[in-house]
Amino acid sequence: MTEPTDLSIRELRRKFTKKSLSPSEYWLALEQHIEAWEPTISALYAYDPEDARKQAAASTERWAKGAPLGALDGIPVTLKELIATKGQPVPLGTAAVELVPAAEDAPIAARLREDGAVIFAKTTCPDYGMLSSGLSSFHKLSRNPWDPSQNPGGSSAGASAAAAAGYGPLHIGTDIGGSVRLPAGWTGIFGFKPSHGRIPVDPYYVGRCAGPMTRTVEDAAFSMATLSRPDWRDGTSLPPNEIDWMDLGIDVSGMKIGLMLDAGCGLPVDDEVRDAIVAAAKRFEEAGATIIDVAPVLTRQMLDGLDVFWRARFWGDIMGLSEERRNSILPYIHSWAKGGADISGVDAVRGFNQTIEMRKSCGKLFTQVDAVLSPTNPIVSYPAEWASPTNDPVRPFEHIGFTVPWNMSEQPAASINCGFSRSGMPIGLQIVGPRFDDLLVLRLSKAFEDWSGGVTNWPKRPA
Repeated sequence: MTEPTDLSIRELRRKFTKKSLSPSEYWLALEQHIEAWEPTISALYAYDPEDARKQAAASTERWAKGAPLGALDGIPVTLKELIATKGQPVPLGTAAVELVPAAEDAPIAARLREDGAVIFAKTTCPDYGMLSSGLSSFHKLSRNPWDPSQNPGGSSAGASAAAAAGYGPLHIGTDIGGSVRLPAGWTGIFGFKPSHGRIPVDPYYVGRCAGPMTRTVEDAAFSMATLSRPDWRDGTSLPPNEIDWMDLGIDVSGMKIGLMLDAGCGLPVDDEVRDAIVAAAKRFEEAGATIIDVAPVLTRQMLDGLDVFWRARFWGDIMGLSEERRNSILPYIHSWAKGGADISGVDAVRGFNQTIEMRKSCGKLFTQVDAVLSPTNPIVSYPAEWASPTNDPVRPFEHIGFTVPWNMSEQPAASINCGFSRSGMPIGLQIVGPRFDDLLVLRLSKAFEDWSGGVTNWPKRPA
């Protein structure tokens, strides 16, 4: 029997319409579920169940009158802590930031409120969102629901943990080098990074996107009509669209799909990961697609250049802090950032120029294929207490080789579960599409989910 907390957005809407379940009843069931899980995984920040009850009660009244505000009215949602909500501080995952209430909702929060969603919490992230880890100098250590001794990934750490643990159907993360897809892969959920500008963000940053993190492709797709409405605060925001986000059917016959098993640099791919990705590609081939082995789009020069640029920029952000505040930053990140203190302006620009080289490399590949399959993460798992898969600030980005190029090329990409390791940990398949063709990535993801049956045995609730 399906638990109320396992219901999809469309199932919840049907029950709200028929009045067989109200937003308030659903929230109370979800509240108990969260109470059972949260002491184990520490996914939430600024969790406010009392306010959520009030929001759910207002939604219940609207549904009773047959007048919901929008498509997500009454649907509980979390936002990554970096996404501002009016009146709440944005700690940026670090003890170094002064806790000042945000003056207004960021675009995503504004769109969700317009549609009546129940925003009940923020989700945790590491200091400044600069790690693929649940480790933070401000938040409690976030853990992976499949095995709490293991890392949920990041930087959308709490969002991935919350989704895997069943804290409602929709969680919003942000992604600048893989921060939606990497944790999605390590927690077995679906994480979607749309084309740059499809979901407006504020503040803007090169390569920064936001996207839904859900248990199913359909829940992510359903949310896109709300999340993709433009906002003037993001100068890269794409024009209004009339995309039918729920038109998820596809025939892959005749498609040319690239299979990338080598990132070009960084950590080598675990054998279990490689085998799972090859098996996933076989499903597309059996459905009529032509699978083409493709070379990496990333080089060591590109990744190192990005590292130089990010260090220089980040050191510029924190050098004005007092020594006391700077020293409160997670030591791993502080050590990495100090490497930017001696980077010249010329070298920083040279580093930034490697993002353009990534973009060119990705563009060239997509003259040959319609989509690309690859591992999301090169490795199966790593300890919860580690700051990154290498746990080495000198080698901080060895795990993002498959994900970061698509941020810089502005292309849509998703991570979907494609199996489990012998240790029981999830393995993520990355699906990449052409720039602006977000619907293609969702369609290919839905097709794979249907062929594979999706994840049916989610982590058990703690005793």
